[in-house]
Amino acid sequence: MAAANAPKTSWADDVDEFDAPKGEDYVDENGVRTTVEYTINDEGKKVKITRKTKRVLQKAVVDHSVAERKTWAKFGLEKGSKPGPDRATTTVGENVYLKLSAGNKSSEPEPSAEQSVKASLAKAGAGKVVCRLCKGDHFTAKCPYKDSLSGLDGTDTPPAGLDDTGTPAEPAAAAPATGTGGKYVPPSMRGAGRGPGEAMGRPGGNRDDLPTLRVTNISGDTEENDLRDLFGVFGRVARVYVGRDRETGAGKGFAFVSFEDKSAAQKAMEKMHGRGYDNLILNIQWSQPREQR
Repeated sequence: MAAANAPKTSWADDVDEFDAPKGEDYVDENGVRTTVEYTINDEGKKVKITRKTKRVLQKAVVDHSVAERKTWAKFGLEKGSKPGPDRATTTVGENVYLKLSAGNKSSEPEPSAEQSVKASLAKAGAGKVVCRLCKGDHFTAKCPYKDSLSGLDGTDTPPAGLDDTGTPAEPAAAAPATGTGGKYVPPSMRGAGRGPGEAMGRPGGNRDDLPTLRVTNISGDTEENDLRDLFGVFGRVARVYVGRDRETGAGKGFAFVSFEDKSAAQKAMEKMHGRGYDNLILNIQWSQPREQR
């Protein structure tokens, strides 16, 4: 019954009033400003916070336009305020210095002469630069295999008696004999023709009759003319065969190069075996005779 007759109180009566003393703020004779505040921390205890600050006047040399702008009269809500920023409404941060440069070109490395030539060729639509020795993406004069492949220095000018493909130059066709009367003459009966029983299909005869090298570990993009140019500097190349897939036509990674002279084939094998070509190391051996079927 006593609890029922108890007068109802407001929620504000249950809150303990914090009778905190007023804060203090004064400046002593040394120019040190002292601010004293009272508050309650997270543990519910009354604490006293004292802050001491001292303002030091710092003089700085600024641009004339900056000094003049500071003397302008304030307007708007700040009209009539004293010069300088108001700490209540303005936050003064550190000065940020902006350094301008001409597009930071000094930090970019200058392109070399070779890169400039490649860029000009690519812009002109001339295609990429390909080395004539190892088929790499660089100039022939700067080929890393230039010293090791010294026998390939004369690839631009074929030896005497050879055409551009490395094969023997064919002499001018002789005028037909007037005594034949336009009849067909077999090659065996011609004055400068082949002997009796010699094959007429392939130049140089059968592969087994010529000194032939078996070249392996070549790329699938290697063509017959590439190998003819590569080995033609060592001697006359009679025949070049690149193994290809019958369905796709892609190279199988091996080829046969036949020379007319065995000494030229021996020199080519000694020079080219283990050398780099088209980012691969060539493996060259003598070709074994094919088995009789």
